[in-house]
Amino acid sequence: MPRKTLKERNQPNDAKNNRIRPVLDDLIGIEDPDDLMLEIIDNLQESGKVPQVGKAYVFVYNAKTPNLEYDQNPLVVVTDVFTWGFRGVNFHWRERRNYTWDEVAGQLYEVNREELKDLQALPFKSKRMR
Repeated sequence: MPRKTLKERNQPNDAKNNRIRPVLDDLIGIEDPDDLMLEIIDNLQESGKVPQVGKAYVFVYNAKTPNLEYDQNPLVVVTDVFTWGFRGVNFHWRERRNYTWDEVAGQLYEVNREELKDLQALPFKSKRMR
């Protein structure tokens, strides 16, 4: 078995397990935020429906509140979990937002710190009006 280089041994686990970085070049040129989101979640694993406080996630969201501008493809660090849903800081809006369970379409996809950095550079925010 080949030995790891010094750079590989000193690399944090998050960087070694970054599922986004290897496909960044493939994402260049995709302009539609929803197409980008599909490519992103294709490279991640479903993490279930209930998030953990302090962890980052991407997911598809369809808000129910009328006349509310929302992000259908949020990138969120979860701050609170409740019986009705959860609250987190949405990196696209740069503010806290509430997310109800029934409006999360499908699963949550947990992302690690290194992936979070890469995802912040991708324009997959999908601004919608309910």
